[in-house]
Amino acid sequence: MQPDHHEEARERIYAIGDVHGRLDLFGELIARIGRDQECRAAVPTKIILLGDIIDRGPDGAGMVHGCMKLTAASDRFMVLKGNHEEMMVQALDGDLKTYRAWLEFGGRETLLGWGVDPAAVTADATRSDLRLAAQIVGPDVLAWLDQLPLHHRHDDFLFVHAGIRPDVALAHQQPADLLWITDDFLASDIDHGMTVVHGHSISEAGPEVRSNRIGIDTGAFRTGRLTAVGIENGDVWFMDTAEHEDAMPLPTTIFPGER
Repeated sequence: MQPDHHEEARERIYAIGDVHGRLDLFGELIARIGRDQECRAAVPTKIILLGDIIDRGPDGAGMVHGCMKLTAASDRFMVLKGNHEEMMVQALDGDLKTYRAWLEFGGRETLLGWGVDPAAVTADATRSDLRLAAQIVGPDVLAWLDQLPLHHRHDDFLFVHAGIRPDVALAHQQPADLLWITDDFLASDIDHGMTVVHGHSISEAGPEVRSNRIGIDTGAFRTGRLTAVGIENGDVWFMDTAEHEDAMPLPTTIFPGER
């Protein structure tokens, strides 16, 4: 029997919404994805994090270090840049105004997780506080965050942190829109020529599914609900970390070599 070339080309994608330092929820969701995989045909699979893996939650440092290892080990694990990653890089590159704003935007929790002295993450932080924080985080981390891709295209789906500017070709999209856009994108019903899968804009009730987009930021840092969407050959399904009757014990180790 000749192989089915259509079947050979299949690929499964799991996209995960804004983790925001909730390493515990990320581990739980990865376990659920693993169980979902066991129920499906064995095909090449990619996991995509839609950005904002840091800030607000307590373990942004753990998320970053773990994701750095996984992206280095496999091209089947991808992290997109979010507006929080962009702000962290700008702040620790020496911009004191941005540094102070970022601390209030969730960066304080991230730096405390890195072991930065609480005195260096106050509202009136000084330039020496900034330099100390940047030194502790380290240039390798900042370089990794800075080079994260802004989007990923797969079949008829575009994965991006915030969304896109309607009626603008992907090649001409501005990074600021891909990272920060809200209302102009969320309210648009136009056909983008692809379904945009995004985070950034919180929908606590669950994924927001529209004719032209799928939003999966369910506010994990405050709701405890981290959401993923599975996509394969046009089929779409969801899973999250809300309480489930069939919940199984979770692994204590999420990233290889991590605590």
